[in-house]
Amino acid sequence: MQKLKLGIIFGGMSTENEVSCVSGVSIIKNLNKEKYDIYPVYIDKNGEWFEVLNLEENEKRGEELEDKNPISNVMEFLKSLDVVFPVLHGLYGEDGTIQGVFELLKVPYVGCGVLASSVGMDKVYSKIIFNKAGINQAKYVYLRKYNEDYIFIDEAFNEKILKLEELSNIVCDKLKFPMFVKPSNSGSSVGISKVSDKEELNDAIVEASKFDRKILIEEGIVGREVECAVLGNEDVISSCVGEIKAADEFYSYDAKYNNQESKTLIPAEISEEKAEEIRKLAVKAFKAIDGKGLSRVDFFVEEGTEKVYINEINTLPGFTSISMYPKLFGEIGIVYEELLDRLIELAL
Repeated sequence: MQKLKLGIIFGGMSTENEVSCVSGVSIIKNLNKEKYDIYPVYIDKNGEWFEVLNLEENEKRGEELEDKNPISNVMEFLKSLDVVFPVLHGLYGEDGTIQGVFELLKVPYVGCGVLASSVGMDKVYSKIIFNKAGINQAKYVYLRKYNEDYIFIDEAFNEKILKLEELSNIVCDKLKFPMFVKPSNSGSSVGISKVSDKEELNDAIVEASKFDRKILIEEGIVGREVECAVLGNEDVISSCVGEIKAADEFYSYDAKYNNQESKTLIPAEISEEKAEEIRKLAVKAFKAIDGKGLSRVDFFVEEGTEKVYINEINTLPGFTSISMYPKLFGEIGIVYEELLDRLIELAL
């Protein structure tokens, strides 16, 4: 059997470059070398492309990678491959931009297409889709940075230019503390703040605007944070449900990757009825954004009411050794290597 020429693309220009590198190495280690000729490709933080040699033996990551050669003609290189697996988290990798390149070159690729990737990456616009689909979500306010001021956008998309103080007054009228302030386009919880009063709210809006001009402010939900993975194009299956036990006040970047006290519980300790509800909602959310291949869908189960709220969808979830996506499917008997084979088959 002839091996497939498989490109694994990692790194990227987003704030998640390092996490992406770890995911890329993890995937390469778990691929069946009898089926694939593997071409590891690193994109640095400046957008330069490199073919990486001896990746599995190389302990260095990301910008420190030494054994790499610049790719002089990226388009020709990509067209020489049978299929690509972009393991790029965040901007320029998970937001539809690189998916558009693959579409133009007619190169099959793992994961969601241009529309689903861009909608899934943009927290504001995914909320609009989920609202149309009738999926419960936290109350929210949408705003944009505008020079030294801010634009408040109401439910009918009417806009008003406001000073920070005027804006925070409106937010406090519409939402209750605690709140979460998030850049609309950012992954791995980068730039997200939990706030408990107006002063913290003002600071968090300024902080979020460093990462994106579009900002989402959500009313906090007290409850359990659960996640469900999905796999498929039309015939979509869902994994079991897992629970996040964050060491910090919320599952921040530091809590995700640096704090050893953060724990994952697989399967989550919830009733089978509640787990089945979450699994169905995960598939519904995935199909609502026109998802393909894979996604991880994050929810809250509210304390007291047990009501399920969608938090967000991740169209290119992490594939590190501690990442939820492969672990959730592993729990139902789809081991890492088989999961990768299925994703590549779906791409083709």
